[in-house]
Amino acid sequence: MLAFANAKINLGLHVTEKRADGYHNLETVFYPVRVYDVIEILDATHTHCTISGIDIPGDASDNLCMKAYQLLSDDFQLPPQHICLLKNIPIGAGLGGGSADAAFLIRLLNTKFNLGLSDDSMEDYARQLGADCAFFIRNKPAYAVGKGDEFSPLELDLSDYFIVLVKPPSHVSTADAYAGIKPAAPVTSVKDLIHLPLTEWKAVLKNDFEDSVFARYPEIESLKNKLYALGADYAAMSGSGSCVFAIFRQPVSLRELEMDNKVFYNV
Repeated sequence: MLAFANAKINLGLHVTEKRADGYHNLETVFYPVRVYDVIEILDATHTHCTISGIDIPGDASDNLCMKAYQLLSDDFQLPPQHICLLKNIPIGAGLGGGSADAAFLIRLLNTKFNLGLSDDSMEDYARQLGADCAFFIRNKPAYAVGKGDEFSPLELDLSDYFIVLVKPPSHVSTADAYAGIKPAAPVTSVKDLIHLPLTEWKAVLKNDFEDSVFARYPEIESLKNKLYALGADYAAMSGSGSCVFAIFRQPVSLRELEMDNKVFYNV
């Protein structure tokens, strides 16, 4: 049994306050995009994970997919599984690839073993694995608050546009992204801004991480500016970076960016 776990982008992101537990509250809009990892689960004599495609630093036995399996196995005594993960979503990019893999694995296990878990229950498991992990259970456009794990459904359809992802070689750590962040409640919520005409987003729809990330990685800011120069109606860094996405009205070819970056078209 297999699944195709897709990435997400952030349309606007405000870091609103620091929490007593050391985390931060934020508000953002999550939007699913068509860049995929592939996950397959097979019966096995012992549970293990094999990873191909993009190299993931660290031990495969300690990744989010294994943690997701263990969460459910603790409660449902699941039989051993061989988890096969083909990585295609760039890591360290702000696209939520690891979170998507874990969430889709929860969904796969729920289906394969007839666990009868509701979407709400699967979200509760996913929240234990990462702030944005629960988004991928329903996997529909959503306004997110709290740590990024409390959702309100959102009517948003960008299918008439052409979204391009550009992943530079830079890898942005979460610590780098939060460096210099000064949490503040926004004047206008992302939830309201997202309903403005897309041509107005450039002036008002911001990602708070960009200031601190661009200061450390000016090449990412340069990439965003190039996308505007090439005709994007809107461009921004996704999440804490380093991937930059752009929304165009017509199909484009960004050959000049393909030399040094990984480009995903019409996602």
